[in-house]
Amino acid sequence: VQLQAFGGGLAQAGGSLRLSCAASGGTFSKYVMGWFRQAPGNEREFVATITWTGGNTYYADSVKGRFTVSRDNAQNTVYLQMNSLKPEDTAVYYCAASMYSGALSSQWSYHFWGQGTQVTVSS
Repeated sequence: VQLQAFGGGLAQAGGSLRLSCAASGGTFSKYVMGWFRQAPGNEREFVATITWTGGNTYYADSVKGRFTVSRDNAQNTVYLQMNSLKPEDTAVYYCAASMYSGALSSQWSYHFWGQGTQVTVSS
């Protein structure tokens, strides 16, 4: 499956952005989808994940209550709504797809990755 993430950009602290990740070439509804991010000099870290039907979601503590992951299997798209943004949210955000089941927070559980989209939050 091929993944294309978009929707990043520049936001002020306290603002919002919505990331989208469009999938093609596979049966989207069979993949657990995740969002990860990587800031300069840091390792890639888990942000959020959503199971096949969207019935279960799981978030990193750092974004819980501010970010919401959702999916539209008819549109082969997963979303990350980011509210109350903070400068420390600045990173390249990646979407990923896994053939495993469950709420997956390890990047090693994911088989396919998008190219990343830059999110920059100014203070």
